[in-house]
Amino acid sequence: MSSRVQQVASADFPTRWGSFRIFGFRTKGFRSKSSGDDNRESEEAVALVMGDVRSAPPLVRVHSQCLTGDVFHSLRCDCRQQLEMALAMIRDLGAGILIYEQQEGRGIGLMAKLQAYELQDAGLDTVEANERLGFKADQRDFVFPAEILKTLGVTKVRLLSNNPDKVEALRRAGVEVVERVPCEVTPSIHAEEYLKTKKEKLGHLFST
Repeated sequence: MSSRVQQVASADFPTRWGSFRIFGFRTKGFRSKSSGDDNRESEEAVALVMGDVRSAPPLVRVHSQCLTGDVFHSLRCDCRQQLEMALAMIRDLGAGILIYEQQEGRGIGLMAKLQAYELQDAGLDTVEANERLGFKADQRDFVFPAEILKTLGVTKVRLLSNNPDKVEALRRAGVEVVERVPCEVTPSIHAEEYLKTKKEKLGHLFST
């Protein structure tokens, strides 16, 4: 187990996509590339694990918390659709891992995310809104999920993501991405500009 990650709980976890094992993880925090703060508070995340994830590189989704999408079914983003797609794919394969990280709004937090929504309503895109609030376009570094994977005994993955930066971040943290699996969903009309910005300014990979 990684010395930088503490597993604090493990339990059976039945869902509409089948039975998982849910693991709770905590860390005292890694150095943040965005803030340079070595003393930030502990991070927490959960990992939903199904089936044998060690005999071959498993399908893995690293999903950042999105209260507005995941819980309230917001149409401003594709987060809930991606979450459900990931769980369904893991179910169909019979094995895989979904890591759910508390990184609301690409790491800026819930209240700042709502402020960014307000700026978007005034005409800014998601990147411009984050930067207007004094943040990077994406505050996340993905070190914690990489450490969780290693704690689970997984060092090679098939990563379900459209984000090439996430692929590179996991590789830098010691997790080999043997395949990037597209995580494309049919967007609502309310999310079209959001996805356009992801593609044009953040380099996310989409087939159309």
